Amino acid sequence: MARKVLTAEAIKQLVDQENVKFLRLMFTDINGIIKNVEVPISQLDKVLSNKMMFDGSSIDGFVRIEESDMYLRPDLSTWLIFPWEAEHGKVARLICSVYTADGEPFLGDPRNNLKKLVREMRDKGFKDFNIGPEPEFFLFKLDEYGKPTLKLNDQGGYFDFAPVDLGENCRRDIVLELEKMGFEVEASHHEVAPGQHEIDFKYADAVDAADNIQTFKLVVKTIARKHGLHATFMPKPLHGVNGSGMHINMSLFNQDGTNAFYDEKGTEQLSETAYHFLAGLLQHARAITAINNPTVNSYKRLVPGFEAPVYVAWSGHNRSPLIRVPQSRGLSTRLELRSVDPSANPYLAIGSILAAGLSGLDQGLLPDAGVDRNIYSMDETERKENHITDLPSTLHNALKELAKDEIIKDSMGPYLYQSFMDSKSLEWAAYRQQVSEWEREQYLELY
Repeated sequence: MARKVLTAEAIKQLVDQENVKFLRLMFTDINGIIKNVEVPISQLDKVLSNKMMFDGSSIDGFVRIEESDMYLRPDLSTWLIFPWEAEHGKVARLICSVYTADGEPFLGDPRNNLKKLVREMRDKGFKDFNIGPEPEFFLFKLDEYGKPTLKLNDQGGYFDFAPVDLGENCRRDIVLELEKMGFEVEASHHEVAPGQHEIDFKYADAVDAADNIQTFKLVVKTIARKHGLHATFMPKPLHGVNGSGMHINMSLFNQDGTNAFYDEKGTEQLSETAYHFLAGLLQHARAITAINNPTVNSYKRLVPGFEAPVYVAWSGHNRSPLIRVPQSRGLSTRLELRSVDPSANPYLAIGSILAAGLSGLDQGLLPDAGVDRNIYSMDETERKENHITDLPSTLHNALKELAKDEIIKDSMGPYLYQSFMDSKSLEWAAYRQQVSEWEREQYLELY
């Protein structure tokens, strides 16, 4: 999604030309949920002069009630007019970073933290960290009250088309709306599970990519509802079928615009930088799983048999390991992390991936040899011999791994780390007190 550098004056002209009547100031909380403060366009001058305040104490992971006043500072490059019609005029949005009442970047804002990590990356001599996400989602029918059901609107499979893929019209409308908003959509298709879809859009630098993911989710949910459907990015909404992932393709770029992961003369035409970065990802894989798979439900997807990775390994030739190196080279040389799911906060996820990779560079780490066999067919002894470990099997175990990893904790900073841990520990505590239908079916009569 191409970003135009707009001035405040240019935005005011667009407001008049396009009959914009309302402005959404969007930001993201610790759990990756999009929040917004909507104001009438009469408040535009106040917004553009960074004087728009809100109550941070009401947002998960932000601040206590006695220090609640916070400012929303808009990133003018994120100006966007939503293409769907509004009854009282058009609605535009600006993505904001959160600042304290003292005018300092708020340390609990995930977007601020990603911007900080990008600055640290640039201090190491790199220009961009390009991210190409592949988000998947399910479409379920709405009931007569507008509430989501578990009824699918199709029984399609991978790359199926109408009449089997009844979500095609909805998916096509989503693509058209995204293109109106400046997204460059590269592919859209039905995924493996019934009711499951994927839309891939062009890579962008880290912060822009995270912004794009959040905008994408908003568009998908909005257009789905117009079709009488509910779009969910829940990782595993249905038992017995594939869950939804969000594979992250990544590459570092040098100041001269060359791909830092490519070396024509290197082993597999990968540079030392690529191998160091890959080794950092593998070393911190278990810790960043808490961030990349942040819900109780995420771990229902990370099980053998449903295409999601469960083992810490890499390969250039098969899809069972955690990290794959696609065959494209030159400017397209990249690593693909396959564990991430779309419930992840994209600012935290991309930040943790960048921090892990850069730590591999800082330490000069090298990965074990790639695994070109199907890991799922190996027994435990074979996996041990190949130094292949498992990803955490629950949110609780993932949080314990994160708590042990000083590099990833430092990359988040103490405020953001503690907010994340508090939020997720509460989620786990609430979950483990619940009694499921499965437990009643298994144990009620037996015992």
